[in-house]
This record gives sequence, C-alpha cells and structure tokens, in this order.
Amino acid sequence: MPSLESEAQAVRRQLDRILESRGFSRNERMSRFLRFVAALYNAEDASLERRIDELLDVFELTPWKHELTESYSHGMRQKLIIAGALIHRPEVIVVDEPMVGLDPKGARLLKDLFRRYVKRGGTILMSTHTLEVAESMCDRIAIMQSGRILASGTMDELRLQTASGDASLEDLFLRLTGGFRERQLDTILGP
Repeated sequence: MPSLESEAQAVRRQLDRILESRGFSRNERMSRFLRFVAALYNAEDASLERRIDELLDVFELTPWKHELTESYSHGMRQKLIIAGALIHRPEVIVVDEPMVGLDPKGARLLKDLFRRYVKRGGTILMSTHTLEVAESMCDRIAIMQSGRILASGTMDELRLQTASGDASLEDLFLRLTGGFRERQLDTILGP
C-alpha cells in the first residue's frame, strides 16, 4: 500500500502553478532555474536540455539563457516562471493572473499555449481579474466575492442563472457583486 507521502509526491508531479510571486534568486540564470525546477519534480531525463532550449526559444528568451535574472524585465521573469511550470509537463496548472507583465505578443503566445495544453488533455485553473481573458479562454467560470462562489458554470449557464440574455462576463460579475452605481459616477464627475 503506497504511503501518504508517496501519494503526495505523485500528485505534485502532476501539478504546477504559475504565481506572480513565485520567486527565484535574482542571481540565478534561466537555464539553472529550469534545471532546478525539473529536479524538484524528478523530471531530469535525457530530454531535459532539449526541453529547456525549446521553452526558452518559444518564449524568445534564448539570448538571456546564461544571464543573471536580476537584469530581466517583469515580463521576462513571468515567461521564465511559465517555462518553469511547463518543464515537467504537469497534468494540471494553477495560474494566478498569468498575463500580468506580458506584452501583447507574449500574452497571445500564452493564450495559444494554454489552448493547446487543454486541447491535449491538460487542465488549467485560472484566477484573474481580467474578465475578458476569462470569458474568451475559460470553459467554466466561477464568480467569487469575499471567498464565496456566487455563480459558476459555462458562460451560457451563468447567463441563465442571472437571466442576463447575452451579457458579457463583466456585466454578469457587476450584476452579481453589486458593482457601482451610475449616480455615484455623476456625483464624482459633477454636472
């Protein structure tokens, strides 16, 4: 019978997360960081160096492979964190505001990458305040306020639950959470 610890390790190998706060030493090099992450997940095999090169190439980070991370922009760090989450090919990725710090090209790349990942059977759990991203990318959505789920389902199911016709996710969110009042805007802006 497997131990609880071995079961936990098996789950960890199948899961990763992309968190804006996930850190690495500012005196780290990209390639060394990715090798370190792979080692955490026992993903050090003959194809590791090839996977590192492929990920850095996809995210256009190859020129900085051996540079210290202290010189990276926020977007470059975000791309490196994403590459680290993908290095061991997890089955589930948990992402928190994955587009933060990415330029339009990097954001589009990540969206396309996530779509292909899901199409191949992976699962992504995304937390975001960018409702347009959630609406365009997510199969199922949960609207939360103060730690409580107010509504969940597909966009069509959310519209039915709130009797909202063809409302956008932003409109649904504001309807469910209270949003703001138009008269407050008029008061602030004046006559």
